[in-house]
Amino acid sequence: MLYAGVMSSALPPFPKPQEPSETPSLLAVGAAPDEPCLRADAARNRARLLEAAARLIAEHGVAGVTMEAVAAAADVGKGTVFRRFGDRSGLLMALLDHSARQLQADFLGGPPPLGPGAPPLDRLRAFGVAVLYRSAEQLDLQLAAQSEPTRRLSHPVSAALRAHITVLLRQIVRDADCDLLAHTLLASLDPALIHHLTRQCGMPMERLEAAWLDLVARVTRTDPPG
Repeated sequence: MLYAGVMSSALPPFPKPQEPSETPSLLAVGAAPDEPCLRADAARNRARLLEAAARLIAEHGVAGVTMEAVAAAADVGKGTVFRRFGDRSGLLMALLDHSARQLQADFLGGPPPLGPGAPPLDRLRAFGVAVLYRSAEQLDLQLAAQSEPTRRLSHPVSAALRAHITVLLRQIVRDADCDLLAHTLLASLDPALIHHLTRQCGMPMERLEAAWLDLVARVTRTDPPG
């Protein structure tokens, strides 16, 4: 890995989006992004459903995760799963949210360069590498959960990632539309693009990592063109 040391040993929901000038706060364990105050029994049931879905993925892949299968694995009625997650995409997105909690903890309060304490440029470089490898490890889940672009881009997970990039960019570059630039940078880490480049084009992850570092260097360069 070209930029070693930025990945947590485990990259297993993000809060509702805040203003980009503020750092998002950690979400309480067990709560969904839109359900911050679940009753204790409801939170336990939700956790049990997510654990059942995770087991199904480990045993059968993402294709094996249906609302019916999760209900059977968790020994609850199918209606319980639909009431909790809405549909299959909602269930898969909840799994993705759960797995993203550690990444959020790392870039908000973990060791540098991903966490606080390193220069903002180093943090931006490390952030992209962490997201890149996490996406590569979870491509099937991410593609299944994020099949609808409008739903994906408006989800609190995406909003929190963009907010973090925007905060870093505002510390690095001047006279730039950092909000839009954050969208552009995050688009280069899109799971569908990573899937195409790695699985269809056969590119190694090291090449994608080097491309991210080069992209960051180019968009944050402040010297006038020579």
